[in-house]
Amino acid sequence: MVQSLWDSSKAAELQSALDQLVYRSNLIGADRRVCNWGGGNTSAKTVVKDFRGRDVEVMFVKGSGSDLATMKAGNFTGLRMDDIRPLFERDDMSDEEMVAYLAHCMIDAKHPRASIETLLHAFLPFKHVDHTHPDAIISICCADNGKEIAKDIFGDRFVWVPYVRPGFKLSKMIAEGVLANPKAELVLMEKHGLVTWGETSEEAYKQTIKIINEAEAYIEARVNKDKLFGGVKHAPLPADVRRKIAAEIMPTVRGAVSDEKKMILTFDDEEDVLAFVGGKDSPQLSQVGAACPDHLVHTKVVPLFVDWTPNADDVEGLKQILKESIAAYKEQYKAYFERNKNEGDVMFEAAPRVILIPGVGMINTGKSWAMSKVSGALYHRAIAVMRGATALGNFVSLSENESYNVEYWPLELYKLTLAPPEAEFSRQVAFITGGAGGIGSETARRLVSEGAHVVLADLNLEGAQKVAAEINAKYGENRAIAIQMDVTSEEAVQAAYAETALTYGGVDILVNNAGLATSSPFDETSLKEWNLNMNVLGTGYFLVAREAFKLMKAQGIGGNMVFIGSKNSVYAGKNATAYSSAKALEAHLARCIAAEGGEFGIRVNTILPDAILQGSAIWNSSWRNERAAAYGIEPDQLEEYYRKRTTLLVNIYPKDIAEGVAFFASSRSAKTTGCMLTIDGGVPAAFTR
Repeated sequence: MVQSLWDSSKAAELQSALDQLVYRSNLIGADRRVCNWGGGNTSAKTVVKDFRGRDVEVMFVKGSGSDLATMKAGNFTGLRMDDIRPLFERDDMSDEEMVAYLAHCMIDAKHPRASIETLLHAFLPFKHVDHTHPDAIISICCADNGKEIAKDIFGDRFVWVPYVRPGFKLSKMIAEGVLANPKAELVLMEKHGLVTWGETSEEAYKQTIKIINEAEAYIEARVNKDKLFGGVKHAPLPADVRRKIAAEIMPTVRGAVSDEKKMILTFDDEEDVLAFVGGKDSPQLSQVGAACPDHLVHTKVVPLFVDWTPNADDVEGLKQILKESIAAYKEQYKAYFERNKNEGDVMFEAAPRVILIPGVGMINTGKSWAMSKVSGALYHRAIAVMRGATALGNFVSLSENESYNVEYWPLELYKLTLAPPEAEFSRQVAFITGGAGGIGSETARRLVSEGAHVVLADLNLEGAQKVAAEINAKYGENRAIAIQMDVTSEEAVQAAYAETALTYGGVDILVNNAGLATSSPFDETSLKEWNLNMNVLGTGYFLVAREAFKLMKAQGIGGNMVFIGSKNSVYAGKNATAYSSAKALEAHLARCIAAEGGEFGIRVNTILPDAILQGSAIWNSSWRNERAAAYGIEPDQLEEYYRKRTTLLVNIYPKDIAEGVAFFASSRSAKTTGCMLTIDGGVPAAFTR
């Protein structure tokens, strides 16, 4: 059952009607069983002082493009009620006309654009109105016998409104229905949702929760778990097997769904998903249509339900089925678009947003991790609705044409325009070794600032987690993840890429950066020291690049590798034989991979820095003292020594190397591979020749 989250003591501290509205809205949005992500709207009518100090009746209503769970006062639109009320006398009004009219009713031009459902709130004669999409209510509204079920639950306390797309007509139908029924406590909108109200914010909220729980109790009393979704056809595979399969197939899926633009993937094997993908009736049920109009933009009309019998030993077979199924889905979507398109419509990407795999779970796609999770969150709601509707009768949805008109509805598409433009590395995943260090962490910040998602792989897990937490606090949940990884361990490297695939779907950019350094005269260089440099800087770079190469080939959408070499890759450093030799190996390894990667669209380039002292674990080790001794100076003189030996008389910082990485990984160097870029301030001894 849905629990009331109302805290009377906290609510009492809120003085204005708008502050109370924000509080109520956040509570409603906090439970997705009550309201979808980005969906629903709330309002409050109150009196405010206008710019001349006059008392004016105003309705604050959720503005377009925000989410109830997180919205603040600035996300609400204030409109003068005296300007809106006369609209009730009209017979009809187009969407465009209504939106233009409401723009003139706003008390502040800086407020967001009014929602298409604004008049729903304005026409009802109540101070506080909530429109939500509760699972239990939509289960009734999407059952073929929904109106009869509603009578059984609510008697004569409800108003049933046949499906009409949101706008003037629906708003007026709701108000007329409520005014005609003095006993009305709620409105049920067929295939859409719930409207409730109250004279105070608390009363409105508690009425919403009360009505939802009445519906939920009725449904749960009729759910037969043994016959849920037609009964069990496929049991879930063990959790570790599911995750292993998902990690193996997601790069293939990512390549198949990434046409003109790449997609970020997420994996979901929660209990309700596993129950649905294993149901006998689910393949047919999933194709009926969307459970709520609000879902369509993020989930498309239907998901891709994969025809596969769970078998842990048939992953290659599953990959092939996925390729074929995604290709078929895209053709079907294109045909759907052609059948229903209106003049001027531009087709979205044709690939599925929701992919359901028996025994394994659900894969979701989106332009970012966050938007991929939104698709998944909305399909959880769809599963809940289908569960409830089939317990009551048969699940029904919108017609194909109406589904299309909602998906390509100009006023719905407007919300998408509120998102910021995509940056250079949007939709891309960067895997950075040595992610906790100076160059690695600065590179991560640089790439994320232009839209990337980043994986910080480092032996120092705590350091990587700290960088990831900083990035996520600034750019949003899961824009960065930290993974502990030893580059010299084949198993650890493979496990890190599997975790990356499971988190984001694959990899687009590899920054091969993990490092160490030792210094000693050649005749004093021990085999242990030699092997250490070769293992980390040679074998480590090889293993990390090889696994990235495999993953990029599986995706089939190209990729970029940037190796962080050294001045010593081309210059024989004194007392640094092991380090210099390993760094030379890195540079040539990169060229070898570039030679093989071209046909797959995989570019490989190398950056040659020198003397990056800031934020470097290497320079905080004995290496600083050893290099100072090699030059006959004190350790604290080293930074100035390095500056003076450059022709530009500058020091090199991690952000300088990060800028070089960003260049090589970007579209600006799309035709460059096998290249070395020196970023050392100009050290003549290291000039390439």
